[in-house]
Amino acid sequence: MKIRKIFLIFCLGPATASAASVDIETPKTITADKIEYDVKSETIKTSGDTEIVNQSGQRMTLTDSYLTSNGENLSGNNIQLWLGDHVYIESDNIVRQGIETTAYNAMFTACDNCDAYGDAWQISTKKIVHDMDSRMLRFYNPVLWTYDIPVFWLPFFEMPDPGIKYKTGFLMPDFGSTNNMGMQINVPLYVNFSDTHDLTFTTSILTQENPLFQLEHRLNLDHSQYRTHGAFTHNRAGENRWYIFNNDVIELGDYARATVFLERASDKTFLQKYGFYDDQPYLDSGASIELFGQSGYVVADAHIFQELRSGNRYYATPSGNILPNIRATYQTAPIFKETYLTFDADVLGISGDGTSSQRLIGDARIVSPWTLWGGNRITASVSARYDLYNFHNTEMIDVADFSGLKDRFLPSGYVEWGLPLFRTGSEWTQVIEPRARFTVMRETDENQFTLNNDSAGTFLSDTTLFSDNRFSGLDVWENGTYADYGVRYSAFNQSGQMFEVFIGQTYDFNNRVITDTNSGFHDGASDYVGRLEYDNTEWLDLSTRFRLAQDDLSLQHIETSVIIGTSKNYLNIGHIWSQKFVDSYANNGESSDINELMAGIGIQLTNRWSVRFNAVYNITDNQFQRHSGGIFYTHPCYYLSVEYRRDNAIKNDYVGTTSYQFRFGMSINGQRY
Repeated sequence: MKIRKIFLIFCLGPATASAASVDIETPKTITADKIEYDVKSETIKTSGDTEIVNQSGQRMTLTDSYLTSNGENLSGNNIQLWLGDHVYIESDNIVRQGIETTAYNAMFTACDNCDAYGDAWQISTKKIVHDMDSRMLRFYNPVLWTYDIPVFWLPFFEMPDPGIKYKTGFLMPDFGSTNNMGMQINVPLYVNFSDTHDLTFTTSILTQENPLFQLEHRLNLDHSQYRTHGAFTHNRAGENRWYIFNNDVIELGDYARATVFLERASDKTFLQKYGFYDDQPYLDSGASIELFGQSGYVVADAHIFQELRSGNRYYATPSGNILPNIRATYQTAPIFKETYLTFDADVLGISGDGTSSQRLIGDARIVSPWTLWGGNRITASVSARYDLYNFHNTEMIDVADFSGLKDRFLPSGYVEWGLPLFRTGSEWTQVIEPRARFTVMRETDENQFTLNNDSAGTFLSDTTLFSDNRFSGLDVWENGTYADYGVRYSAFNQSGQMFEVFIGQTYDFNNRVITDTNSGFHDGASDYVGRLEYDNTEWLDLSTRFRLAQDDLSLQHIETSVIIGTSKNYLNIGHIWSQKFVDSYANNGESSDINELMAGIGIQLTNRWSVRFNAVYNITDNQFQRHSGGIFYTHPCYYLSVEYRRDNAIKNDYVGTTSYQFRFGMSINGQRY
């Protein structure tokens, strides 16, 4: 007779059940050929094949077991224990006393039945001790086996049990070669303070340079998060070289947020030389506070820059520090039909190298969109802007050092028309929309502006058309009267496939004071600009922007991005080309084509093996700027990769070279170690 889930409650004497299953109060389920329960000592003894399953689903099979009802003490022979989906322990004998469970002549793996060829890895040991308080597994005389082949032996090894998400201890090291500093071994130490607070301290041993120390700190609170990482070394030349990056975000309620950010390095080349460089041209430190409202937004921030580029070239970022920068915008509810008002304010201060300037901008605008007969859309707008500048020893375009006040009044207005025409078919919906905007502005004197401002000039593209200001930034403002016009065609279907093409042009009715030969603007009609996009949602995503010469339609500029394939097998191509780009800030002012190709490829060789390669190639100079690649293996129980990076940059004490890196780690229940 088979009895299921018997609750044994006796006052005196032992109880015996043959071929029974007992569910005790812990709760656990015990199934055995024979179960004896002693009511007085509250102990359970089983004979023959026994299976014990606890509430979390962990399962154990053994023979001839003895355990207390509270589970504090247990012993048995021929143990097989499943701690997770693929986490498995096998032992000749197991004994549990209090908080410690000891398995003798044991085998441990977190890769049970993960591979048809056998367990990818397992550890055989004379003894495993599991401490319930520390949640650690201690292995004595362990041997690591890979597919039944012994790999290495250690006298002692310990690791957290599979139920632990975070545990202080050393992580798997990785190896590589560095930029002219020999081989590098990275030994990371993970320190856990709580579920929301931890850090990783990494010691990097270099064969041809002094050690490098890295730190990454993470802290999450209820309404804020803090992230800091950095590195330090005292090199063989006697120099202290370092970097520190920090980003803190603090929520100040439902309508406010503060951010503190820090980016600083000991010198211009440390990040690049030690492999932390990510093509950033400068480092930015400061703080900001944002205020939100239903119709308004205010942000105040400050920036202190550290330049990483060499030479005296003209850059599109301020050469000084920004203290402060305050921007505010407010939009009213509709005051008539869909007509609304917007108010903007901007305060900017730039200082550095004994010069400074402060700017105050106020702008008011009324926008009135209308939909008329036949689907015609008309938008009319009128704005008034007033600027006030205060300069101190500032280099102007026409004056070496200027101190004093300057102001300007910039009224403007535009009327924009569009007519989207739809055609719906059984599969595709097509839209063709001609669009035009006529803008009137007051002409201003360009020479009133400083060389050091927040504007970076202008470059004609499809995104420039139909914009309020065709320059990047606010200091340099477009002059006079001009018209933008173009036509867009698009088609889309229910499966999400999309095709779109746009072409347009702008026309200046006033002669431009300064016309950058690279910009695409001319007196009168500009070059033609356009874009082309196609996405079939499955294996192809294409986007390109181009500019054609106004006189002969020759190609002047093109930027293309193509993604072919899926997330596992793909080809990414990016290309940029400009014809005879004039370097106005070079000593000789020579022109040359800009021709650069960026490409990335990923191939999934098998379910677990993959290769990836990325490159940036300067076609004009006929050389790679950099390229990198690697081969990757991802197994349910472990992972490994071999990667390389080639950097051809030459900068001060940094000379680009080829570096390699090897990574290996174990995975237990999806967590990497």
